[in-house]
Amino acid sequence: MSQAEAETAETAEAVKVDIKALEQEGEIAADYIEGLLDIADLDGDIDMDVEGERALVSVVGATLDELVGRKGEVLEALQELTRLAVHRQTGERSRLMLDVGGFRERRRSELSKLGTEVGEEVKRTGEPKALSPMTPFERKVVHDAIAAMGLRSESEGEEPNRYVVVYAE
Repeated sequence: MSQAEAETAETAEAVKVDIKALEQEGEIAADYIEGLLDIADLDGDIDMDVEGERALVSVVGATLDELVGRKGEVLEALQELTRLAVHRQTGERSRLMLDVGGFRERRRSELSKLGTEVGEEVKRTGEPKALSPMTPFERKVVHDAIAAMGLRSESEGEEPNRYVVVYAE
């Protein structure tokens, strides 16, 4: 086996380990969320997946608006608590994504559309445009939409009032 083949095999093995680790994160998170649902006497099914380089855990089924909260604030807090539960068991920092009732998917779609609309406006006017404060997840979706248009965006400000500015370059 050549050096290049050995490195490729090593990389492939590392990827397998990462997927196993992400699946483990998802299982730990699912157990934690199931426990919370039981305590709160809420119904919901748990779906687990690996998306990109992060575990994705979704609570689906019943109406779970109380787990999303106003503008997703409760969902953000639950995600952080779930990440802490995963960290406690694995000792590793988790980038786990938690979704409840499809809230994040709907929000991702809305924000992609917003990013495209703002990008078109900035292209047309040539003037930078600042958006309202957003969560890290929301800013990432907007940055991705702006980058796909060949434009530049930056996050500015301090949490929790951090926002995206879109530039024409």
